[in-house]
Amino acid sequence: MKLHIMGASCSGVTTLGMALAKQLGIIYLDSDDYFWEKTEPPFTTRRNPALRNKMIGIDANKYDNCIIGGSLLKWDLDINFDLIVFLYIPHEIRMERLKKRELERYGDIIFTDPDRNEQYINFLNWAKGYDDNTTQGRTLAAHEKWLSEQTCPVLEIRGDYTVEERVKQILERVTSQKSVFYVQPPIEQ
Repeated sequence: MKLHIMGASCSGVTTLGMALAKQLGIIYLDSDDYFWEKTEPPFTTRRNPALRNKMIGIDANKYDNCIIGGSLLKWDLDINFDLIVFLYIPHEIRMERLKKRELERYGDIIFTDPDRNEQYINFLNWAKGYDDNTTQGRTLAAHEKWLSEQTCPVLEIRGDYTVEERVKQILERVTSQKSVFYVQPPIEQ
């Protein structure tokens, strides 16, 4: 079983992927570990696309069962997924989570160091453009188009669910015979 979990930055892909991998006892591979060279500060130098594709392909094909998290748009891969999971949460919630995550991850340096602050602001501006499709690369429209072109089943989870709720939805889908399964957002009370 090979699963791919994708969504916008801070939609919960990594958290869900790691939780699901732990529950299933399989490996989680994060596309960021292949897309970016290891640098300090992180996420500043992109890896050569041919090399990253080769690296993730080798790693993914080592295992009969694995989860790959992150966007694989424009990656040339030979991985046959059994299920793709697309996560979407409302823009405002996602952006607040993103700001909180960046502060927890890097501390006040993202505000006090001019270079790091510029990197932080550029990242926020890029992430803001996901929903209205004004950024380059990873956008909601690009993800939806890519999903529509896939031949394996796709599970869309749209809404602000807990990790446990998302894991349950995926496990239900994996054990069902349905080819496409769409999870409705939780009803607000």
